[in-house]
Amino acid sequence: MPKDLHVLSNKVAVVTGGSRSIGAAIAKKLADLGATVVITYNQSPEKANAVVEEILAKGMQALAIQADAARPEAVKQAILTTVETYGGIDILVNNAGMSITGDIEQLSLSDYEKMIAVNVTAVFVATQEAVRHMKTGGRIIHIGSAMTNFSAFPTASLYTLTKGAISGFSKSLARDLGPRGITVNTVLPGSTDTDMNPEIGAVSNIILPMIALGRYAKVEEISEVVAFIASPAASYMTASEILVDGGFTA
Repeated sequence: MPKDLHVLSNKVAVVTGGSRSIGAAIAKKLADLGATVVITYNQSPEKANAVVEEILAKGMQALAIQADAARPEAVKQAILTTVETYGGIDILVNNAGMSITGDIEQLSLSDYEKMIAVNVTAVFVATQEAVRHMKTGGRIIHIGSAMTNFSAFPTASLYTLTKGAISGFSKSLARDLGPRGITVNTVLPGSTDTDMNPEIGAVSNIILPMIALGRYAKVEEISEVVAFIASPAASYMTASEILVDGGFTA
């Protein structure tokens, strides 16, 4: 998609967890395409402000809102602040997430509750509030995981449980929102080179041999797919799961 083509002009986009890695790349890409972008963050105000400043320097509008994804009221308020500030919301990218790994018998109920709060409840709350303010042409985009199709190593059962929930939610939600002209799609990234999951990391020796392309994704490669789904070119796509995994699940 050409960077100078402002196909998202006059659109307002919210990217949860947009201060770093995949979320930051998505926020910058949507802004490149003309969208006004709001990002939420929890513990990294410096990184969030850096993303906003980069977008502002390009002549676009951007705002960072501190909102702990584990707190439903904070998530809801971030959406309401967006609507109050910019008059509506057209695109919601549910990107914020976390991962706690461990053998099933070692995971605590607290681990489970944290993961559900951030990876599932926050997605539900943000989506519920956003669609109250969306018009025809709205976009809901979830960031899931290729591991819901192929779990390559042990200790990820809790993570895949939460991401699997999002896949099911997305398909049913597409039925609910289709009559309103709002699409709902899920991007399933494979291993992506981020600060939390570097290409040279704890599990890369297991993962890399399974990737057909032989490398981790770059965050920009994920953001390009999200940008396409957010664009008018994807107006007939809904309830889709888009694998961006370099052949990990081939």
